[in-house]
Amino acid sequence: MVPVLFAYGGWQTASFVSEEIREPRKNLPRALLIGVTGVVILYLAVNFVCVRVLGVSGLANTTTPASDVMRIALGPAGARAIAAGIAISTLGFLSQGMLTAPRVYFAMAEDRLFFKSVGRLHPKTKVPILAIVIQGLLAIVIAFSGRYEQILNYVVSVDFIFFGATALCIFVFRRRLSATVVPAGAADKVNGRYAGVPGHPITTALFVAVCWLVVINTVYRYPQHTLIGLGILLVGIPVFFFWRWRNAT
Repeated sequence: MVPVLFAYGGWQTASFVSEEIREPRKNLPRALLIGVTGVVILYLAVNFVCVRVLGVSGLANTTTPASDVMRIALGPAGARAIAAGIAISTLGFLSQGMLTAPRVYFAMAEDRLFFKSVGRLHPKTKVPILAIVIQGLLAIVIAFSGRYEQILNYVVSVDFIFFGATALCIFVFRRRLSATVVPAGAADKVNGRYAGVPGHPITTALFVAVCWLVVINTVYRYPQHTLIGLGILLVGIPVFFFWRWRNAT
């Protein structure tokens, strides 16, 4: 399930550019809902077609299911076309990574938790050039650090820790809102669409449980790989407090 969960991931990176989105309170949730729903429908459709055309045994015995399906449907030209489409899709994902991930370093610099120079924008393009360079260099180091499935275990275990932790914040926000005196005219905005989570607290608790079960299972099945990722995460804690101390002094 690790590569499956990774395949459905990426939605969280939309929040990295929320500062640059027009009307983020309205458009960010809309983008997340439409994007995730679209991906789910697309992936289920692809799986349905692959199973229908290749069968369970045929799907189990191939490493290039999309090309095999297109080869059966449209011949060798179809197989080449879908291979080219997959390559273009990969470049699209890389472009998304270059757009969103450097914004994290930029935000850290803005919050004085990283070098100030990382937050500087190019005077013409208005993009964080140094943050993009850092992201590229780190990506190169990670790419040479192990095989694809090893790196995937690093990413998924750490990602799902924070997915669960983020969902836990909803309980905190709800408690704070319930303790806040809200003017009558603003009550619908606070308790309604701005703070509404369908099915909460059951859906929220279920999401947290699933996320952390994924982490536990990943550590159990791939202890060496995931512990490396968690070790990198833990190294960031003293670094964070160092920057806070540095700013305080």
